[in-house]
Amino acid sequence: MVEHRFQNRLVCHQCGETKPIPKACPSCGVEDRLAAVGPGVERLAEEVAARFPDARASVLSSDLFNSARALKEAIAEIGAGETDIIIGTQLVAKGHNFPRLTLVGVIDADLGLQGADLRAAERSFQLMRQVAGRAGREGDGARGVALLQTHQPEHPVIRAILSGDDEEFWDAEALMRRGAGMPPYGRLAGIILSHPDLPVVEDHARNMARRTDPLRHAGIELFGPAPAPIARVRGRFRIRMLLKAPRQAPMQGAISAWLAQWPKLPANLRLSVDIDPQSFL
Repeated sequence: MVEHRFQNRLVCHQCGETKPIPKACPSCGVEDRLAAVGPGVERLAEEVAARFPDARASVLSSDLFNSARALKEAIAEIGAGETDIIIGTQLVAKGHNFPRLTLVGVIDADLGLQGADLRAAERSFQLMRQVAGRAGREGDGARGVALLQTHQPEHPVIRAILSGDDEEFWDAEALMRRGAGMPPYGRLAGIILSHPDLPVVEDHARNMARRTDPLRHAGIELFGPAPAPIARVRGRFRIRMLLKAPRQAPMQGAISAWLAQWPKLPANLRLSVDIDPQSFL
């Protein structure tokens, strides 16, 4: 669950469950020793207030506004020059024009570069280019400066942004994907199984992984089963399998034949198939 410090609550961004931040550790019972991890906007706002006590700071996050109208009003105030420091999530990078903004900082730029998402580097590159482009756009002679905080200065995404050579990044990304047979040079499909009882979903997933003749005959590889990156949502345990195939493989037909071996699933078991998935969670 994610800490919403200003509201003194924990919130699950997958199912919406919310509860007060506990005073004591649920495991050992020790009080007032829990520490939040990560550079959330609320934590940054506290640091800004401590370091720049006279500055007018605004926090932009969709989680902190009850309506689109309230968010729009906050953005309008910033555009009118009523804010000195903006602290925001990805929301800040998406299409807003702040005329007097001349300095942009990306905190923990590495966070988006890891994970199970094939497109993590691509998305991080686009996002960081967008947010860096917010600085110095007015054309009044003020020079814009963008700072990236990173532990991986040699990462292709960071190097491409610093050099301004977009083609360097896209060429390196294309070379990596072509060598691995990943989209757009190959095809993927995600299979998600979920059930309230973990052994039930694990047993069925293992059974599916043992009977893959329709997939193998079509040249399709199966990876998994393994817990999904988000392993439990709304009380349901989630197991993921990933299918990888050459670009011309008859993926849909092979998957249909594979799943036809189980015309009836165990009670309350859900199975979803995502061809060429946009999300890997």
